[in-house]
Amino acid sequence: MARHTRMKFRSVSVIGMTALILSGLLAGCSGGETNPKPSAGDTNPAPPLVQPQHHNEETNVTPPKPAYTAPLTGLPSQREVTNRPFAVMINNLKPARPQSGLPHADVVWEVLAEGGITRLVAIFQSDDSFTGPIGPIRSIRPYLIQIGESYGGVLVHSGASNDALALLQHSGKADMDEINNASAYFYRDKSRKAPHNLYSTLSKLQEGASKRHYDRDVKVPAFSFAEDGATGGGTPAEKVAIHFLLKSYRVSYTYDPATKLYARFINGEPHTDLTTNTQLTTANIAVIGAKHRTYDDYGRLDIDLDSGGPAMLIQLGKAVQCEWKRGADGAIHLMKDGRELSMVPGKTYYHVVPMTPTFAGHIEIT
Repeated sequence: MARHTRMKFRSVSVIGMTALILSGLLAGCSGGETNPKPSAGDTNPAPPLVQPQHHNEETNVTPPKPAYTAPLTGLPSQREVTNRPFAVMINNLKPARPQSGLPHADVVWEVLAEGGITRLVAIFQSDDSFTGPIGPIRSIRPYLIQIGESYGGVLVHSGASNDALALLQHSGKADMDEINNASAYFYRDKSRKAPHNLYSTLSKLQEGASKRHYDRDVKVPAFSFAEDGATGGGTPAEKVAIHFLLKSYRVSYTYDPATKLYARFINGEPHTDLTTNTQLTTANIAVIGAKHRTYDDYGRLDIDLDSGGPAMLIQLGKAVQCEWKRGADGAIHLMKDGRELSMVPGKTYYHVVPMTPTFAGHIEIT
């Protein structure tokens, strides 16, 4: 038995030695080291081995276009955006700032109301999953109705001027008024003083629109979008200041080349969102000149948003002189030499300024 065990051990040892010899021969054939050192007598040492470079053949391939784009921003979307927008009247008095929800609007319009103050019309469509507050919400005017309806939007407000109320009552328009027909879909924030504390949410507005049997899907106007916008031949516009009427109120924007966005300021202070404390930004700034007429002692305005007029489009650090026209689709488009100018994909802020004394006098570009 002992002899058999010794023979078995000797066999294993021979096999192990054979494996070691073969391993050494293979190592010698492969060079052993990744970067072998030259011997003392080697006058032409081999260069170090270089790892092969893996070229990404896709770097020069244009990425595929997204399946869908949001019609009001030109940004990629995971779904086809056909839901009806909400056009929300946002208070812009100093006690109402900072507002909530504006970063989630596709488009924002700033238009004069009485006394030289401005009101914002925020158009919400593509970001319909936003769950935060929107407001403070205030009353509506006839020209604000026109802006909201140009997007096919449900009008969202609290009260109206007499002329606006006359247009809305018994008209069949898609209208949600906290005072007259839809109070259940608004709420008051007790942390702020009335009347600057009225809010709603998209879910509440969607519920209210459904209860009132408003069309859920609509076709919104088509706008032109391009990554390089329409800045060919434009003049530098790193900083933009816009004046309406009051010297105590000034809107300005500063361009950030890294993000290709303009940051918004009011009277030199960042205009922020109350909920997130982030500064409002936009890819496109549009300024349009329109005739303004005061027609009563209260200072109510009639603003002509039909006849067209001078305009300026500011994007990508440049400004382009152009004109605005109301198209057959009911929307306002910016035109130059008979062609519509393209927006940079992203948000657009419109500003409607008076024509007096001049349109150009309401804009400063540096």
